[in-house]
Amino acid sequence: MFPSMIAGFALSFSLILAIGAQNAFVLRQGLRREHVFALCLTCAISDAILIGAGVAGFGTLAQAAPWFETVMRYGGAVFLTWYALRSFWTAWQGGSVMEADAGQRSSLKAAMLTVLAFTWLNPHVYLDTVVLIGSISAQYSDRLGFAIGAMTSSFVFFFSLGYGARILSPIFARPRAWQILDVVVGIVMMAIALKLVIM
Repeated sequence: MFPSMIAGFALSFSLILAIGAQNAFVLRQGLRREHVFALCLTCAISDAILIGAGVAGFGTLAQAAPWFETVMRYGGAVFLTWYALRSFWTAWQGGSVMEADAGQRSSLKAAMLTVLAFTWLNPHVYLDTVVLIGSISAQYSDRLGFAIGAMTSSFVFFFSLGYGARILSPIFARPRAWQILDVVVGIVMMAIALKLVIM
């Protein structure tokens, strides 16, 4: 079981490591120290559900319902574009730190809805977790161990990202750093949205 767990952990971690909409949002909330535990837990559980579905053999959903991928792709692109524009506007206004200084903390409901949208409206999440991890797990006799390893990596990654962001707090004590982060987040979101439309 142990070799399969290590393989699943390594594959999942390598896939999730690349910066994306979900990771950028968790990082931002970690720096703001807002709803970190709930967001990290939601991301990790969502990944675990998708990984479980992939390993259990539900990676054929896109083949069974061809429209599903198109709806998810364009829906995700619209949402990412909206969030990118919001990030650019926040940067123009002085950065997220200005919101925090003004007491404009995001509500738990708003934060949860945002991270759920980043997770479940992103077709790449399905390709990475359901399709890719699901298909590779078929190569292992111990698929359960592989799935446990892959799920564990999501928990390790998201909680490390969310709470590890505090190490960067001294850098983000300056409003300019928040403005730069908001611009970077906006660029990442727009790039992913564009990629979804032209893929």
